[in-house]
Amino acid sequence: MTTKKSKPGFSIGPKGVINDWRKFKLESMDQDNLPSAKKELLRQMSSPNKTGDDSRGNLNRKISVQEYELLKEDDEGCLKKYRRRCMQEMHEKLSFGPKFEGVHDLDSGEAFLEVIEKEHHSTVVVVHIYKIGVKGCEELNNCLDCLVSEYPTVKFCRINAVTSGAAERFRDEVLPTLLVYKAGELLGNFLACTQHLSEEFFATDVEAFLNSYGLLPEKEVPDMEGEEENEVE
Repeated sequence: MTTKKSKPGFSIGPKGVINDWRKFKLESMDQDNLPSAKKELLRQMSSPNKTGDDSRGNLNRKISVQEYELLKEDDEGCLKKYRRRCMQEMHEKLSFGPKFEGVHDLDSGEAFLEVIEKEHHSTVVVVHIYKIGVKGCEELNNCLDCLVSEYPTVKFCRINAVTSGAAERFRDEVLPTLLVYKAGELLGNFLACTQHLSEEFFATDVEAFLNSYGLLPEKEVPDMEGEEENEVE
């Protein structure tokens, strides 16, 4: 029977979580402005084997009620920051593949094939085939510009039907077209996709449409650290 070694990051198991939380709390406190009594207690907690007392006994010593009262203030805000860090680390461990910025403009059929065949196997590739002047194409391009920040692990691309080398296949009546690939496999082929949307549509409508087919991954965890700090104040 083999056991897996835990990866760097937050510890698992009750004892590991408690120790990790204690370390985080110590590191997050502004020790320069603390009262001397609290500063000394924190010093003992962070370096129990460096005190003049018996190291083993000091390490296993239970915290007193007075010490708990001394340390518990600001626990709520610190706990929110700790929980936020754990969520970020867990998300990083579950996120695979590269991240992207902006919609990628493909200038040829060769570039179109390359992005499908050579992209990371875990990456979802969304390709918008458009033509200038065709109804809905410009609006859909604007929607993809918005979705990029929401789904950085998705590679959003667009290519003009004229330069794709397949203009006869992608005539005006089938545009705009959305193609969705993963690991070189076509997962979604939506011709004249705006017919599935309302007359006036937004990025959230395109997002909901793709999600209805399960084509988008989970969103990135938003950065709420600043908001949490404001809640504590």
